[in-house]
Amino acid sequence: MAAITLDPCFNPKTNPHEHDQQHGNVIEEIEGLIKVYKDGHVERSHIVPCVATAVAPELGVTSRDVVIDKFTNIWSRFYVPKCHGNDNKLPLLIYFHGGGFCVGSAAWSCYHEFLAKLAAKAGCLIMSVNYRLVPEHPLPAAYEDGLKAVLWLKQQALSQRGANNKWWSRQCDFSRIFLVGDSAGANIAHNVGTRLCNIISDGPCDEQIIISSLIKPLTIKGTILLQPFFGGEARTSSEKYYMVKQPRSALSLAASDTYWRLALPCGANRDHPWCNPLKSASSLRAVWATMVCISEMDILKDRNLEFYCALDHNSNRAGKMKVECVVYKGVGHAFQVLDKSQLSKTRSHEMITHIKDFVNYN
Repeated sequence: MAAITLDPCFNPKTNPHEHDQQHGNVIEEIEGLIKVYKDGHVERSHIVPCVATAVAPELGVTSRDVVIDKFTNIWSRFYVPKCHGNDNKLPLLIYFHGGGFCVGSAAWSCYHEFLAKLAAKAGCLIMSVNYRLVPEHPLPAAYEDGLKAVLWLKQQALSQRGANNKWWSRQCDFSRIFLVGDSAGANIAHNVGTRLCNIISDGPCDEQIIISSLIKPLTIKGTILLQPFFGGEARTSSEKYYMVKQPRSALSLAASDTYWRLALPCGANRDHPWCNPLKSASSLRAVWATMVCISEMDILKDRNLEFYCALDHNSNRAGKMKVECVVYKGVGHAFQVLDKSQLSKTRSHEMITHIKDFVNYN
């Protein structure tokens, strides 16, 4: 296994005006998370700590970090549950973390805890991708990193007898791969699937067999989108309501707008297709079985429902893949990783069960 170096923790200065003098004014900020200065300098506060790969022994999960691309510092944290018997192969989830494309890490403690538990209880391997962040690496860098992770996995499948990856590949069923993510990570999972189509056909495609030719011997069986981070210029009812009445949720409308200003190409607005896939809803179609998970108290609730309905309508009309939706009552955005309330723990357990059932069925 190749060694990696995680991003160093931000060390705040004692003089609060020192950065203003050195880098100019702050032009974008999400309080407690990120500051972007006029000269392009970026500061991220580590409100969530990064942790090593150690996992609670009772979970029976092995976790290690593996380099995908040393030149761009793309790496993944693997979670491998104990597998009994040589022939007991497990499905693999390629997971993309959230954070508005701007913050977050596969080493964040909240993701480490959630994914270790998911691997143990759902009985699957997980490859949690640490992709490049904006604004230093604007979109589509994160999508390119996601695609690179899929193609890297293809190479591992072709050489799975090698000693370097045997500790996880010998338990991996490469014919049962799922693209998964939460929030911005769900957006990445969706767009990675779209890019796989576009690479092959130079345009939208809806034939899974054609995609398989690119990534063979991998077979992607489905996509699981947890509170996918989409937007648009026109405000939805849930955005308007929660802009006034702030719920107990990790995402505010102001933060959402800031994330998109930092992530989208210069001059683009929130109706850009990376942000608002419903602007081309007629071509929105599920290539694989898809599950969309929605939080009732999330500003994204209406967008997620509209996305699901468009995806389901187009897929059923074309006689294609099954699309399903789950709504989690009484909880907000990213509750499964950022909210420690008893209700969120209950809903998180339900989510893990739904993911397990979806993976086993497909």
